[in-house]
Amino acid sequence: MPGATATGAPRGALGGLVDRTLTAARHGPVGVVLRVAAMATAAIGAAWIHRVNDPGVLCPLRAFTGIPCPMCGGTTVFIELGSGRPVQAVLANPVAFAGAIVFAVAPLGLGDRWWALRPNTRAWVLGAALLGSELWQLVRLGLLRV
Repeated sequence: MPGATATGAPRGALGGLVDRTLTAARHGPVGVVLRVAAMATAAIGAAWIHRVNDPGVLCPLRAFTGIPCPMCGGTTVFIELGSGRPVQAVLANPVAFAGAIVFAVAPLGLGDRWWALRPNTRAWVLGAALLGSELWQLVRLGLLRV
């Protein structure tokens, strides 16, 4: 059927635009710009929502147990960036901040190096990052004294 994709969905002007945008977001400098623009829009939106109506603690583990998860502060990273406070964003969760940067620059081909690593090496790197993040959160929230 003309105008339909392999999945059967119609492909109009909007569908073609979305396809081209998603393809561009996977490759090269245009991909970085598109990703950064999407992340900035989300960060500004999150900061605005937080300013208008603070929802409180969003992490279910922390809400029920009082113990933060390794990614606690991830939403705060985007709220602080959207509010124009990059230092507070890094202090909220350096691992989530670094992850956002890695995600943004991935279209430049840096992901190829990651996937070239052995699976065990990737597991150790991710495990060390999560452990470091959890320790950071425990210290940041005053549950662990250094």
